[in-house]
Amino acid sequence: MKSDEYRAAREQMVAEQLIAKGIKDQRLLKIFREIPRHLFVDSFMEHLAYKEYPLPIGFNQTISQPYIIALMLEYLQVEPENTVLEIGTGSGYQTALLANLGKTVYTVEYISELSLKAQSILLKLGIANVRFKIGDGALGWSEFAPFDRIIVSACGEFIPHQLIYQLKENGRLVMPIKKESYQVLILGVKHNNRLIQRKIKECEFVPLITTNKKQN
Repeated sequence: MKSDEYRAAREQMVAEQLIAKGIKDQRLLKIFREIPRHLFVDSFMEHLAYKEYPLPIGFNQTISQPYIIALMLEYLQVEPENTVLEIGTGSGYQTALLANLGKTVYTVEYISELSLKAQSILLKLGIANVRFKIGDGALGWSEFAPFDRIIVSACGEFIPHQLIYQLKENGRLVMPIKKESYQVLILGVKHNNRLIQRKIKECEFVPLITTNKKQN
């Protein structure tokens, strides 16, 4: 596909998968139109990059479908002055979106190969306001805490206590949580050092990789 074909594919993605399903944040839609999602998947899958389903990126991980990423980011409500902690760098696509929404992104990935590949792609795109860490995302990144926003792109049995602790007062956190037979996307807003939670919708994510046995 040529560059103008990819541009048209992004426009179609935004119209049919995001706007048609209720995504209204104009700033968010603009960034989805600009970030070249096809660069974040293997070359033989580039023609599928803007379709309405997740794609494998290796190591039993996936790049989520565009709508789910947009939904999470719309609830996260990232402002230009915000610092964001992302748990699960994955392909780096969501990281690139966050970098265009906020001030600085601190992203943690357990699988070193994925982190290094994402770093290379973001470097080529000229995105410089991201700090990368390879490690256990359930522990957060205390060195740069507290964060205005936290997003977790993998499913756990509960929200790690370290992440709640590292979230600023009135900060927002979005994460998928495992129930008995399904997963649910949760929005948490921190008030008086407690995370007030509400359900967004049912979802399906890969499990959160962590050395914390209570999360397994």
